[in-house]
Amino acid sequence: MSILTHELQARAEFLKDIIQRAGIKAQHLFENRQPGLYTLKGHQDFLTEADTFIEQEIHKEIQHYFPQDAFLGEEAGGHFTGNNTWVVDPIDGTANFARGIPHFCVCIAFIDRGKTQIGAIFNPCTNELYFSQRSNGAYKNDRLIHVAATSNFNASTIEMGWSPRVPVQRYLDAQAALLSHGANIRRGASGALALAWVAEGRIDGYIEHHMHPWDSLAGLLLVGEAGGVTRPYLSLPNTLNQGGAVLAATPGIVDSLTHCSHLEELETI
Repeated sequence: MSILTHELQARAEFLKDIIQRAGIKAQHLFENRQPGLYTLKGHQDFLTEADTFIEQEIHKEIQHYFPQDAFLGEEAGGHFTGNNTWVVDPIDGTANFARGIPHFCVCIAFIDRGKTQIGAIFNPCTNELYFSQRSNGAYKNDRLIHVAATSNFNASTIEMGWSPRVPVQRYLDAQAALLSHGANIRRGASGALALAWVAEGRIDGYIEHHMHPWDSLAGLLLVGEAGGVTRPYLSLPNTLNQGGAVLAATPGIVDSLTHCSHLEELETI
């Protein structure tokens, strides 16, 4: 059963609070970590003790205040239905976190009726809180944000994510196409923050040929609510279970970006 408006609002206020408290804990762990103390879950897939600790803390809070809600976390997994489900990445940008680079975030989304209803991304190192609720706009630290007005692809900056789940040649082909069409390419190693940066106009687009839901759902909602265009995600089969491709951009360069990346389908919030 879908939740009522006042119940969704209660979750929105809870989200703003819990993500900042979790981010402060993450920053403390970052500042006091032992260099080199991490493990690899897979090829270039980093895990620190902080990931597990922060996710457990968030999960406990959700269980306490909303015991009927489902939970899906990056580290522990969970049970989910697509209704009343919290999707949590305790630290997106773990490789940065592990190597002492202050570019990481806590990322949380809440799904109901098969759509992301609220989402938040918080970088504690810069004290930047991005928040969006469906049909209510996108905000950074309570200030309304909007995607860039860039219309010339030659003036655009595009961030690319990378996943070992996709053949390297696909990324090389996309890079070559972007460069040949005049775009600037960057990589920050946090897909969630990249999507937040698209939403506020710091960059013009983001592509990743495979991205997990805990990394992407909050950011995709932000981009859509900030006036951007995104590729379908939750509406495609099995993305909540298996992940999928992500494209997000300001409208003025989205056609060129889809052409270069070969990610064709688009939708608006």
